[in-house]
Amino acid sequence: MRLLLDAMCGGLRAYLRLCGHDTAFVLDHGVEADDETAALANEENRTVVTRDRDLAAATDGILLHERDPRAQLRELAAASVDLTPTDDPERCGRCNGRLDRVPETGSTREYAPDPAETPVWRCRDCEQCFWKGSLYDRMVETLARIRDSAA
Repeated sequence: MRLLLDAMCGGLRAYLRLCGHDTAFVLDHGVEADDETAALANEENRTVVTRDRDLAAATDGILLHERDPRAQLRELAAASVDLTPTDDPERCGRCNGRLDRVPETGSTREYAPDPAETPVWRCRDCEQCFWKGSLYDRMVETLARIRDSAA
């Protein structure tokens, strides 16, 4: 899915990107007003995810009621948004850019593991490195619990 999160739903970014959704965030685009959000969603062919009733109605978006990101994820699951992580990360959790697998002989940033020992992906846009470590495991577990409770 191509999603646009309003300012009240920014805590969902990394989770939705982990599931392969092309997920933009209004504040990353310098957008806050409803009319600007609607225009951006239309221009980029995105579904708006918001807690704002008027904005959801104006854009045929997904209206969330909860404030907590985990509760918002449950609402998205109920709205039939697929919350299954992709086998290999596709989207940067930081900027939404596309990820490429770092070759085993490639180099990574100092904070990242050796790609010869652990698969590592690098963002094409911001060069952030990702791997399936403890944060990834916690996010996957959270998504699994939400999917299981929605079933």
